[in-house]
Amino acid sequence: MKFIVETSARHVHVTQEALEVLFGKGATLTKKKDLSQPGQFASEQRVTIVGPKKELPNVSILGPCRNAVQVELSATDARSIGITAPIRESGDLAGSAPCKVVGPCGEIEITEGVIVAKRHIHLTPEDAEALGVKNGDNVWVRVDTPERSAILGDTVCRVSSSYATAMHIDTDESNAIGAPRELYGEIVKVD
Repeated sequence: MKFIVETSARHVHVTQEALEVLFGKGATLTKKKDLSQPGQFASEQRVTIVGPKKELPNVSILGPCRNAVQVELSATDARSIGITAPIRESGDLAGSAPCKVVGPCGEIEITEGVIVAKRHIHLTPEDAEALGVKNGDNVWVRVDTPERSAILGDTVCRVSSSYATAMHIDTDESNAIGAPRELYGEIVKVD
């Protein structure tokens, strides 16, 4: 069974409180486009991520708001602005890297929250069963590209009835394999 492999570019998740500091009292996220995961969207709102060396402007905020501020960068992005960000699953923020987030109305300093997202596959329970995997399993995924086919190990399976089946890799990984606009993968090994 093959599934779509999507490139997840740099982005930020914010709390409602952080959103109001960055964009003003009563601010809400304005949907720009829906993402593949049900209920998730890219917003019109953009921020600047500031590290010790330089900054990354025009970084998208994904909605809806969450219960913690999380900044997801590629390893290249993080290094370029002087941040040492660990590779982590979304939400695993304890001890992760700090940064400053700047919006048009204010800024926030986070003491942790910057990560390089671990590659992962969102799976419906039905698709997970069909693939013979369960939540938390680590798998190897083969992707066939025109010039740089690869096997991507250390890919975590995340299973929920609120997901749509899709694998997410970051821009460094996407560039390394020469990913075309439409890319599919298949599990070749379960650890």
